[in-house]
Amino acid sequence: MTPRPRGAAEPAAPEAAGLSAHILPTSATMIGVCMTVLSIGRVGAGASWHMLIDKALAVDALIFLASAFLSFAAMRAQVGGRRYERGADVVFLAGLGVLVVVALSLAFTIR
Repeated sequence: MTPRPRGAAEPAAPEAAGLSAHILPTSATMIGVCMTVLSIGRVGAGASWHMLIDKALAVDALIFLASAFLSFAAMRAQVGGRRYERGADVVFLAGLGVLVVVALSLAFTIR
């Protein structure tokens, strides 16, 4: 490896190291959050709202999985990576929106 001359610009980072590098691990973490809340929700007494919240959390975990998949595809794609990354961003934000609605539902239904 030859040393870079002083004052030379850093080599350009690959395009894939952008937002997708942050979305992928965060989406995986959010899947874990959904699964944890699903598990904790099983401790409380069953109610009609409980089933609805469980289903919403399961769907939300799938939304975050789709975001992680699109983010991974963006990092691996030779062509069209930006499109995948934009999709991962939109899907991730949708997952966060669903999670906020579920959190508010839980907050107002717990006695």
